[in-house]
Amino acid sequence: MTKLASLRDAVSEHVQGGDTLHLFVGHTRWTAATRELIRQWWGRDPGFTLVMLSLSSLGALFFRGGLVRKVITGYSGDTFPNFTPNPIFASAYQRGEVDVEHWSFLAFSQRLEAAARGLPAVVTRSIVGSSMEHNEAYQRVDTPFGEVGLLAPLVPDVALLHAPIADREGNVALHPPLLENVWGALAARRGAIVTVEQVVDDLRPWSHLVRIPAHRVLAVCETRMGAHPGGLFTGALPVEGYGEDYEFWVEARAATRRDDYDDWIQHWVHDVDTQDDYLERLGAERVTHLHAKAEPDSWRADQVAHTPDLAAPPNQWELAAIWAARHLAERVDAIEADAVLAGAGVANLAAWLGVENARAAGSAVQLTAEIGLWGYEPTPADPFVLNHRNFPQSGMLGDASMVLGSLVGGAGTTTLACLGGAQVDRFGNVNSTLIPGGPFLVGSGGGNDVASVCAEAIVVALLAPERTPAECGYITSPGRAVRALVTDLGTFEKLDPAGELVLTTVPEGPGSINDRVDAARAACGWDLVVAPEVGENSAPTTDEVLALRAWDPQSWFLRDR
Repeated sequence: MTKLASLRDAVSEHVQGGDTLHLFVGHTRWTAATRELIRQWWGRDPGFTLVMLSLSSLGALFFRGGLVRKVITGYSGDTFPNFTPNPIFASAYQRGEVDVEHWSFLAFSQRLEAAARGLPAVVTRSIVGSSMEHNEAYQRVDTPFGEVGLLAPLVPDVALLHAPIADREGNVALHPPLLENVWGALAARRGAIVTVEQVVDDLRPWSHLVRIPAHRVLAVCETRMGAHPGGLFTGALPVEGYGEDYEFWVEARAATRRDDYDDWIQHWVHDVDTQDDYLERLGAERVTHLHAKAEPDSWRADQVAHTPDLAAPPNQWELAAIWAARHLAERVDAIEADAVLAGAGVANLAAWLGVENARAAGSAVQLTAEIGLWGYEPTPADPFVLNHRNFPQSGMLGDASMVLGSLVGGAGTTTLACLGGAQVDRFGNVNSTLIPGGPFLVGSGGGNDVASVCAEAIVVALLAPERTPAECGYITSPGRAVRALVTDLGTFEKLDPAGELVLTTVPEGPGSINDRVDAARAACGWDLVVAPEVGENSAPTTDEVLALRAWDPQSWFLRDR
């Protein structure tokens, strides 16, 4: 009954042209199985439908090799060193070469869950009020219990994922956080191809972490560091974990923008027939470093290597983040928030600083994140909310369903969200997906899910006309809960929860308040309404600037405009 197989044989035997393939993201992001899949099907036009929660820069390989006809996703963009659009995704979508369905993270997960449970549909609180309502797999339906949003099940043919351990029969153990969870593997028509760090004889000592039973597994392939360049958090499982290879991700992103992208693909995909070849190409020193990065206190080495520059004056992103953090701390107190969910990028840093301020004032508010973190403490020298060294600092580890589907909007939890977005309109609607008639951006991520159910939301942005249209042409996250937009040139608030955002504060500084109001008006894309009384945001303190730069010493997010 053994399911052991070589990775080459597993992909060759179990993946067919025209398949709908679910690539599990969880906290690993990528798999050696994906590289093998790309090698075998490169240039053969298999017409895959790619079901992947977050494509990341390496998802571009599917596009470059002509492997994919359709994508079902929640995020089509780069992650490192910043959350940015990727030109390969954008051009393929705009030219109609690849069809795409945009979903929020929770809705994506719920569709897989519905399929795994054999349900005709599943109820969701996400999507309503957004442009994603136009997806055929979503319907608003009147029922005897009121109007509900329904999602159709999403059924892959084959799932591919990496896990720490499995046994020979195919039972698989994974350690949370798991983001979309393993619903895709449970739902797949034929089953899952699973790469693991190690095959063990007896999995029962870790039965509490077994998430996929053997009958749902097509093949188990022992593949050391099979999640690279993603990392693997193993907790107390009997294999060594490793951190994410940020430098590799940065290089992968850069390669998608260069003329020699095909040479890069040849070097890292086509020329490495086995995982041993791949690891040899990475080099022993790099592999050792990544294993060391899995240690919870490994941030100390990064802190020493990257000392923040305290001499430079605060830039525009730092101003926006600090003023957003102050506003957030005030609102935590005002609504007695139990949790703050941090969005990506600068919004994430603003949330961390705001929670720190709120706790200093006596609040017990907790940080939470869509990947499945509750009550975590951010480690210095790494600004990414998905930093694996935050996992051991968490009070609870779960998945998106736990955080986005239960706690953030649950009846017993009051959540304040701190979000980013490419565009914010006068009603607080956020667009992070596409500009109609213009460029593709990145997608929802968990933004729509949070904005749909949180008690209140703050958006952090730089003020510019292109970022602040009067009305967003595409609504990723509806503005119902958005009560404030905090920018480098002023804070906008809804004096009426159902009304428009109005300018309530401007930065302190030389000249009159009217001059600074005029500066905000000139940078705002809509016809600005000014509150009867306009306050002033005081200059950042040294401690506030130090806190931000200690988290992001390389200015990956806190970059100059």
